[in-house]
Amino acid sequence: MRTQPASQSFAVSPPSPFAWMMLVLLGGALPLGIVCALWLTRQSTHGMLPVFVIIPLVLIFLLLATRRRSVTLQDGILDVRAAMYRKRVAVTELDLDRARTVNLAERTELRPWLKSNGMSMPGFHAGHFRLRGDFGKAFCLLTQRERVLWLPLRDGKQQLLLSLERPQALLDALVSSRSP
Repeated sequence: MRTQPASQSFAVSPPSPFAWMMLVLLGGALPLGIVCALWLTRQSTHGMLPVFVIIPLVLIFLLLATRRRSVTLQDGILDVRAAMYRKRVAVTELDLDRARTVNLAERTELRPWLKSNGMSMPGFHAGHFRLRGDFGKAFCLLTQRERVLWLPLRDGKQQLLLSLERPQALLDALVSSRSP
């Protein structure tokens, strides 16, 4: 009988350079540009200094948050950390017979649609989202859409969508961890 290691980590696909660029543009350059334009039209610096400090601090926080990405399997619990969000699911709650690697360009019903509590920008989705149709809710850690591990829960209304370097490795580990 083969024993499973106490903790297994699975590499998350890195976000594309485009995602980083969009974060810097939308989270830093655009807000600073708007504030500068307002400042130039008013010719008053009253109350503007805190904004020039807060926007870069928020951008730094967002950049650091997007670096927090991990997927681990330990003692029958799948632990997913995505930016400021975390989801822990017992392997027994997963419907592994339906789980598979999907391409979200083809499986559009599994794409995140409405953000309920998450972080979303082009090339990066983390947290809780609603999906199209009858697919309910999903906890997402998406950095690319071509090779996404879809893990539905047994309740039929929730799922996990994970962008992993080797999605089949996690699926194999989950299947072997549920076997006695």
